[in-house]
Amino acid sequence: MKIAFSKYQGTGNDFILIDNRDEKYSSITTAQVKAICHRRFGIGADGVMLLNTIKGYDFEMKYYNSDGNESSMCGNGGRCIVAFAKQLGIITNKANFIAIDGPHTADITDDNVSLGMSNVNEIKTFDTFYQLDTGSPHYVCIIQDVMQLDIKKEGALIRYSPMFEEEGINVNFVEQNDNNALFVATYERGVEDETYSCGTGVTACALVQMSISNTNKIDIQTKGGKLSVTADKEGEGYKNIILAGPATFVYTGEINV
Repeated sequence: MKIAFSKYQGTGNDFILIDNRDEKYSSITTAQVKAICHRRFGIGADGVMLLNTIKGYDFEMKYYNSDGNESSMCGNGGRCIVAFAKQLGIITNKANFIAIDGPHTADITDDNVSLGMSNVNEIKTFDTFYQLDTGSPHYVCIIQDVMQLDIKKEGALIRYSPMFEEEGINVNFVEQNDNNALFVATYERGVEDETYSCGTGVTACALVQMSISNTNKIDIQTKGGKLSVTADKEGEGYKNIILAGPATFVYTGEINV
């Protein structure tokens, strides 16, 4: 199957975007997605997204991790598919789309996309970590020096621990800096490796920091770039959560898989 695609990246989290409004690629298989994402024998990406037509919304986002399996919400992917929709002429500077975790809205200015995330009802607190779901499940651990940690090794130990092995979890290591700014590194399930950035992970870490410091905006540095999160406290959770940062076009092409 010959597939036309565009590649985008959001703070180093890279994706293959496919226009599937004519349903030409709806039969894409797990093996094909995995082949496309392979960094030696394919294009290379953290995931693949189909942009589908759906009644009542600008588009539907269908996301696959690089292991080939359909996955839960991807925040940076959501920002990139909004930029892709603008490239296709589906939207101008606002989007209303649906993903696996429900409806999302977004605003785009130049290559900066502000994405509305799903509400978070609860942040679970444990002795050494926090746990919450921001469209994908996340483990958040605050440490002293993120750059000195082997993220893939330590993240895999947690992701495949008895508590999380069956369903998997994304593992975030967070370093707190001055003025509530954070440095975040994430091990992503489905990729089974560290990624340069994780949108739902950054959102999870920001909400944890908000719960600690009683603020409503957090700036985050990842290995792939800078993001920001704003939110409003509601009960034990948060609403009006906005993930903002760049979503950048890389190139377009075709691949046979």
